[in-house]
Amino acid sequence: MVNHNLTAIGAELRRARKPVLAGHVLPDGDSIGSTLALGFMLEQLGATVTMVSQDQIPTTYRFLPGVDRIHIGSVPEGPFDCLVALDCSVPERVGQAVQPLLSQPGVRVINIDHHVSAVPFADYNYIDPSAAAVGEIVFDLAELLGVELTADISICLYTAIVTDTGSFRYENTSPGTHRRVARLIEQGLGVGAINTQIYDEKPLAAVKLLHRVLGTLTVSECGRFAWLKLTRAMEAECGAGQVEAEDLINYARTIQGVEVGILFREMPEGRIKVGFRSKRLVDVSRLAATFGGGGHPRAAGCIFNDGRLTEVELRVIGVVKKVVAEAFDGRDT
Repeated sequence: MVNHNLTAIGAELRRARKPVLAGHVLPDGDSIGSTLALGFMLEQLGATVTMVSQDQIPTTYRFLPGVDRIHIGSVPEGPFDCLVALDCSVPERVGQAVQPLLSQPGVRVINIDHHVSAVPFADYNYIDPSAAAVGEIVFDLAELLGVELTADISICLYTAIVTDTGSFRYENTSPGTHRRVARLIEQGLGVGAINTQIYDEKPLAAVKLLHRVLGTLTVSECGRFAWLKLTRAMEAECGAGQVEAEDLINYARTIQGVEVGILFREMPEGRIKVGFRSKRLVDVSRLAATFGGGGHPRAAGCIFNDGRLTEVELRVIGVVKKVVAEAFDGRDT
């Protein structure tokens, strides 16, 4: 399967009359914001849009316009003529509820993504690893399709971009990132209020969970990687759902001298999710690929479908130790 240009993707989106839009499992700001923004855009073109998420929307993003229209955990009855997967590097990332549409007769599949490890699994693929967020690609589609950047679309696109760039702190932030955001602000976007919603309004359960997880912090002997653990028992104790854990990994990464931060997280059905974040030297997308995962050079992850948390921890830390040692070989810092 080939990677198409954005003009071809735009033409296919114009043809869509009854599309389903789906982001990835355990959705983040880019996945949700991009899904909602594109949904509003296609409705301007006359489409009847259905939006789906395998998992619950994190509390942080429930302020977004149209978020209550996203169907959680199931796809309503069709018929549908198109499935648009957003921010999904591999087909499994759309979730079990959506996967049957990938092979359903009469449903064209469009894949819009920006992961360096992405696989072109759709009928029409647009994968741009240089894009800081899928929200940037959707912004460009708005211009291509000639739709109006309404207030609702602007809020969703800004949320997608600001979260996937770490508030413009990550190296994926480009001049084009700032130019796109400037266009949104010129539309009258109130970035202060949005940033308050995203960064300064945390549920009490999330703060309690942070307290518990920080108690598991371990820093390697070399001081160059650190990790945290999140169990389902901790979530239950704090009254927090799976949706409260999105930013925990960054507390390991931000320690002075640490290059790689890791979060081990117990998931339902005995699965263990491992998240990786790095600062400068380690390509964690390659690290995650060692365990069947993927992502970006500075943010990636993988899932172990079986195994105890302690077993997975030992296995992963052994590999990370070698990777970090190789990255710092011959360096003073």
